[in-house]
Amino acid sequence: MGYGLGVFLLALGLILALAVTDSLSGVDLTMVGWILTLAGALVIVLTAVQANRARRSAAVTTHADGSRTVTERRDDVPPPAV
Repeated sequence: MGYGLGVFLLALGLILALAVTDSLSGVDLTMVGWILTLAGALVIVLTAVQANRARRSAAVTTHADGSRTVTERRDDVPPPAV
């Protein structure tokens, strides 16, 4: 899953919703198009959230006296262009 899949679903959904005027028996192509559009937008958002979450890390160090130290690290390097 990635940005490519999201853009593909978004484009396919918008084409079906807005540009296709044919009909299939028992299938509303406009509704299928809007569903694919929403699915594509959801994939794009989830991919962005997952990429943002992957840039953070946390390490927990337990000391001899039983205390713990949490060290959080975040890479502010932008993700690679796709």
